[in-house]
Amino acid sequence: MKTKIKNIIIPSDFIIILVVFTSCLFNSGCEDFIDVEDPIGQIPNQNVFENEETAVSAVTSMYGVLRDEVLLTGNQIGMSLLTGIYSDELDFYGFAGTVGDPFYRHQIIASNGTVASIWNSTYNLIYMSNSAIEGIEASQNLSVEIKEQLIGEALFIRALCHFYLVNLFGDVPYITTTDYLINKDVSRMSSDEVYNHIISDLLDAKAKLGTEYVSGERIRANRFVVSAMLARVYLYRSEWAKADTESSELINNPGTFHLESDLNEEFLKGSSSAILQLKPKNEGDNTKEADTFLFAVGPPLLVALNPSFVAAFESGDDRKESWINELADGNEIWYMPFKYKTTENTGTTVEYSIVFRLAEQYLIRAESRLHQGNLAGAKQDINIIRNRAGLADTNAGSTEEIMEAILKERRFELFTEQGHRWFDLKRLEKAGEILAPLKPNWKSTDILFPIPEAELLINPNLAPQNPGY
Repeated sequence: MKTKIKNIIIPSDFIIILVVFTSCLFNSGCEDFIDVEDPIGQIPNQNVFENEETAVSAVTSMYGVLRDEVLLTGNQIGMSLLTGIYSDELDFYGFAGTVGDPFYRHQIIASNGTVASIWNSTYNLIYMSNSAIEGIEASQNLSVEIKEQLIGEALFIRALCHFYLVNLFGDVPYITTTDYLINKDVSRMSSDEVYNHIISDLLDAKAKLGTEYVSGERIRANRFVVSAMLARVYLYRSEWAKADTESSELINNPGTFHLESDLNEEFLKGSSSAILQLKPKNEGDNTKEADTFLFAVGPPLLVALNPSFVAAFESGDDRKESWINELADGNEIWYMPFKYKTTENTGTTVEYSIVFRLAEQYLIRAESRLHQGNLAGAKQDINIIRNRAGLADTNAGSTEEIMEAILKERRFELFTEQGHRWFDLKRLEKAGEILAPLKPNWKSTDILFPIPEAELLINPNLAPQNPGY
């Protein structure tokens, strides 16, 4: 059984997780993330972070939380599925009243349990990152090198969590402490302030981290991972030159990253396109995304790709062939995301969940170049993605045509990956135009989720509620 931290107002004197590290003491090179089990007792923060083994385990356990419970999880409460049915990527086949139904039908209310879970679990993970930062900073025994690495990773995770919160809920608190007296009365910051804090945390993390992947696999944050996140943040903030610079750090490093020529290898654990991946919990397990999206009978029990989305692919686009699978019963055809292809335990794990990959960076740079007036450079980046998919160069010529080409490539390259489509529609102010004809209950206020009703009752400083709820 897992134990969740229940609120962002947990006293700072204790860490509420017990990091199980004993097995690593007897296994040199222990690679699996350490499980966070039910606490036998509360462990003083300073004790956890006075030992390198337990300090590393406390930080790496946060990636496991992302994989299993929060935001980036491939299960049905993760961004890939929820924003996929909220936008125009996925159709929902589950029963009325189940988790995904109000998201698909745009009938979310302020008391929705899934929205509350997203809010609370994300702030719980932010609490964990703050607890780690405070404990590591106070440690008397950790080396400077280990401190810099672990604090850099915790800052990255804190920024990542706030990035999703601000994009889902708009103005939100930016929490940087475990102090109960401060956190119990926090107020929402403007989105601009939240982004300023995100960028500050990421720049701090980048300064602390090196370019090596410390575990040997691409499963923990380093300087490149932070650059990938910064590139995305700067894109969302229309800071084009900075987005260009950060994405170029990755693109211009072919010794570490390059696009897989075989699309079927893009999502394998050894992919050279991967910048950050989430490793499955047990050796032989594969991804939660495959368990969630793949189905063997029709109609599917949960979701399938929207047929209009599938039909919109250009003829000859290898992404449709490699990343979409279909199932027919003689009367109807259903389409499933097929980026992750393995549901069973394979003895040796073959697929890791992707958080950041190189193709996104090409598309970030294309958009950034376009807005800086470098149309030729933008088209060059678009064509690298198109050619890899078996398509000819784009024939877009004007600024408007190139922007449409970029959005189109983002749609077909990044589908069902942690919310890219929904966030693109939102940031480019196209959500109403695209979704109103498809979603009978669409309202302009659906651009944001509601602040959970229970949180407003606990802390009135979070008012006012988002419009429409």
